Amino acid sequence: MQTIVWYKFAAPAAFYPLAGRMIPWCWGLAALSGLAGLWLGLFVAPIDFQQGEGYRIIFVHVGASWMSMFIYLVMAFWAAIGLAFNTRLSGMMTRALAPTGACFAFISLWTGAFWGKPMWGAWWAWDVRLTSELVLFFLYIAFIALTRAIDDVRRSDKAGAILVLVSVVNIPIIYFSVSWWNSLHQGASVSLTKSPSMASVMLWGMLLCAFSMWMYSIAVALIRVRGLILERERNTEWVRALLIQEEK
Repeated sequence: MQTIVWYKFAAPAAFYPLAGRMIPWCWGLAALSGLAGLWLGLFVAPIDFQQGEGYRIIFVHVGASWMSMFIYLVMAFWAAIGLAFNTRLSGMMTRALAPTGACFAFISLWTGAFWGKPMWGAWWAWDVRLTSELVLFFLYIAFIALTRAIDDVRRSDKAGAILVLVSVVNIPIIYFSVSWWNSLHQGASVSLTKSPSMASVMLWGMLLCAFSMWMYSIAVALIRVRGLILERERNTEWVRALLIQEEK
């Protein structure tokens, strides 16, 4: 009976070619689902009876908000793996995800502002969900700044991992804020325990856009982590052989 080597792809040398094979598929899925989601959201979905045409920003806002939280959870997962098992790839994956998470948090805040102006009459309100999402954006920036400020790679990865694991408590605060406190922000339209409170065509458009952002995030993170692998493993024999092969 063949034994499954679970940690095979934890080695940068094994993960590098796997990431290269995954990237084109992720780009393709991101493009197809994004086009389909935007087509449903912008041209097929009906006008909302309360918010009019302005509600269509949800097809970007909701997915960006979900991804800003989900990416931080994934970073926390890799941070925990890195601290527990001292794997080199974990620190690289955490770094590779952070810029994309920060980008989605920024998009979430700005699309929320464009949505909030006609709905609430203000670009910004110190609402719990909005404020905790802003804190998440600053946490991404803090992680990027901290890891770049420390020259020693091992110390830098460890410091970043500790920051992420300590601050990941902000994610449930964002998600459950509308349930725990009085909030201007509307409740979730999609829930695992309730049927959706929106038309099916709106739901499918939103889910396809969110899936597109998910595939985009994976593709970009894999591109970044491949670059980090080459940078950190440049003195290893397999990277030298790879670079020689690419030059031919």
